[in-house]
Amino acid sequence: MNLDEPGDFSRLDPDNMLARIGELPQQCRTAWELTRDLDLPHAYHQVQRVVVLGMGGSAIGGALLEGLVSGECSVPVVIVRDYSIPTFARGPETLVVASSYSGNTEETLMAISEALERGTLSIAVTTGGQLASLAREKGIPLLRFDYRSQPRAALGYSFTLLLGLFSRLGLVRDYSADLTEAVEVMEEWQTEIAPQVPTAQNAAKALAERLVNRLPVIYGAGFLTAVANRWKTQFNENSKHWAFFEALPELHHNAVVGLGIPTSVRDMVTVLMLRSDLDHPRVRVRWDITAELLSQEGVACESFYGRGKSRLAQMLSLIHFNDYVSFYLAMLNGVDPTPVRTIAFLKQRLAEARIE
Repeated sequence: MNLDEPGDFSRLDPDNMLARIGELPQQCRTAWELTRDLDLPHAYHQVQRVVVLGMGGSAIGGALLEGLVSGECSVPVVIVRDYSIPTFARGPETLVVASSYSGNTEETLMAISEALERGTLSIAVTTGGQLASLAREKGIPLLRFDYRSQPRAALGYSFTLLLGLFSRLGLVRDYSADLTEAVEVMEEWQTEIAPQVPTAQNAAKALAERLVNRLPVIYGAGFLTAVANRWKTQFNENSKHWAFFEALPELHHNAVVGLGIPTSVRDMVTVLMLRSDLDHPRVRVRWDITAELLSQEGVACESFYGRGKSRLAQMLSLIHFNDYVSFYLAMLNGVDPTPVRTIAFLKQRLAEARIE
């Protein structure tokens, strides 16, 4: 595949994942507006803790939210990617937000059912399915959106709807200005990495070419940790490519000891470091030391910075950049970025399984 012949992309991308990627800025705008008229009962403004349920592309919205607002949110936020909720999640002091793009995610459905049995306040965020039906049956608020895509390609909704919800509940400040900046930054960067921009001037295409037949390991810190996870999962799902992520400073207490062995892996790894001038001062020092350690071990590494002044802008711009990288890598890998046949197989086998 020649990335400078974008007319060839349609052969590998019949469902037009490329268009979905380009719509991320508009998704964020639309999702934010959906929350502006959200009116919730008074009790929802009095919660003492929040649990966000989700899996895969729906869960990453909650993880990004937690990373963004952890330093200012007036209550603790816990992300649950499982069938059950924590023991402390009970009663009207707990708000449980169930996020499922399809509305049919079995882990999320089981967890929200448990939450309702425990008397928590609950909200459903979905396009429909069983979750929407459950919300109507139980009379809990339903934040519904309509966007046809793979769940991971609806991140603008799954993340921004949660941020807007938290803002409306008074758990965080109004992020309107930050969101406006983020959208503008994404749209500006998009003009530099779009398909019609040749590889010589296109940083996303160039990175994809450098990652062919290599193993990306993404490092993130603080509010960019969940962004590093998103990079990893986009390489997995869009590019059908092995990838892993680590969090700084935690990786300095374990991962750095294993950089050299086995050498066959070391020589194929490229570490992608997601950095920010808003990182903790000690983390900024750690980034430089990390690059030094990687160089000593002969491990390739590159640094990437988000654009914009706010944390939100830097998060979303890095996400948008890598969405394009993962798409271009899919083209170079000769794969369709949309279907996730392995996940479909897993769901089918689980549907056939019987629990004694």
